[in-house]
Amino acid sequence: MDKASRVLAEGLPEGMPNTYAALAAHGDVPLSTLHHRARGRRSREAKAQSQQYLYPYEENALVEFLIHQSTLGRPVRMKHIPSLAFSATR
Repeated sequence: MDKASRVLAEGLPEGMPNTYAALAAHGDVPLSTLHHRARGRRSREAKAQSQQYLYPYEENALVEFLIHQSTLGRPVRMKHIPSLAFSATR
């Protein structure tokens, strides 16, 4: 959970006005970010993670394969990497 979501979940101490500005000041989070989280927008990290093509274990296998091929003296051309990634997902 990112900082803005945490601030929204925790809320404010007693006696403070219940506004986004007060929450932003109390949690040291930009007001626009706090407003976006309250409206359901994901953080950049969460969005990037959901759009990732390979799972981490597939990505590790692909990297190990590329390093192994390079060690053997047969580096893989860049244009072949997307087809290798597709093969790793099947």
